[in-house]
Amino acid sequence: MASSSSPAPALAGEALRQKRILSSKLYLEVPSSKAPVVYSPAYDISFLGLEKLHPFDSAKWGRICRYLTREGYLDKKRMVEPLEASKEDLLVVHTEAYLNSLKSSFRVSSIVEVPPVSLVPNWIVHKKLLYPFRKQVGGSILSAKLAIERGWAINVGGGFHHCSADEGGGFCAYADISLCIQFAFVRLNISSVLILDLDAHQGNGHEKDFANDGRVYILDMYNAGIYPFDFTAKQYIDQKVELVSGTKTDEYLEQLDRALEVCSIRFQPQLIVYNAGTDILDGDPLGRLKVSPEGVVTRDEKVFRLAKDQNIPLLMLTSGEILLTQVCGPFL
Repeated sequence: MASSSSPAPALAGEALRQKRILSSKLYLEVPSSKAPVVYSPAYDISFLGLEKLHPFDSAKWGRICRYLTREGYLDKKRMVEPLEASKEDLLVVHTEAYLNSLKSSFRVSSIVEVPPVSLVPNWIVHKKLLYPFRKQVGGSILSAKLAIERGWAINVGGGFHHCSADEGGGFCAYADISLCIQFAFVRLNISSVLILDLDAHQGNGHEKDFANDGRVYILDMYNAGIYPFDFTAKQYIDQKVELVSGTKTDEYLEQLDRALEVCSIRFQPQLIVYNAGTDILDGDPLGRLKVSPEGVVTRDEKVFRLAKDQNIPLLMLTSGEILLTQVCGPFL
C-alpha cells in the first residue's frame, strides 16, 4: 500500500499536464510571410466603461498596433492572431478550484481591482473581460514557439505576472508566463528558461509557480515600495534588484547592467521570457519610478543585445509603442 509520501499522485498529475499540452491547439503553424508579432483585436477590453475605473490602460494593445501599422512599421496582415486558451489549456497550470472561482463576479472584481464588476452578471464578465485575457494567454504561449523558431517573438499583450496557479490579482487573471513556459518544456524540448521581469512591480505570480524549480531562473528588478509586497514570493527569486520610488534613468540602467552581467554568469537559458513592463516610465501612476522614454528604449536594447550576443531566443511580452518601434522596428 502506497504511503502518504508516495510520488504516484505527483507523477499522475504531471502525466495529465503533458497530455493536455500535447493535445492543445494553441501551437499554430505560422507561415514565414508572417512576422513573429502576435496580436488580436480581441485583446482590448471594453467593458461598459468600467475598465476606466482602474489606472491600467486596458485598450492600449489595439492602439499600439494601429500606431505600428499607421506609421509603416508593420503591415497588419503580417501580424499573427492567436487562439483563445481553452479550459484544458489553462488547467496545465491553474487549479480547477481557481478556474471555478472565476465564475464569481465578486472574485473577478477583486482580481482586477474594479469593485463595480461584482455587480455584473458573470457571463458578461467572461465575455467582456476574461475572454480578452484568455486570448492574450494564447498569444503568450504561441509566441514562445515563434521565439524558438525565429530567434525572437513579441506578444503585444500578456505579462500577467501577478497571477499564479491558484491566485489572481493586480489585474492579472491568468498565469500566461507560467503557462507559456510549461508548454515550452514539453513541446519545444527545452529545459532552462530565464524569466527577466523588468516591470516596475514584483512578479509574484510566476515566482510562486516556479518555487524551487531549477529549470527556471528569475531575475526580477522592481520597486520594492509598491504592490504586491509579497514576501513569501520574494524567497523564490533567484536574483532580485529592489529599487526605491523615484529611481532615475542613469541609476536604473547602471543597476540593470550589473544584474545582467551577474545573470549571464550564473545561468545559461535556452529561452528568455522578458516581461517588458512600461510602468517604469516617469509619470506612471503605478510604478513610481522616473525612467525617461529614452531610458526605456535603452533598457530593451540591452536585453535584445544580451539575447543576440548569446544566441538565446527571446520572447518579449510588451505593451509599449516606444519599445516596439525603436527597439524592434528594424527587425519588422
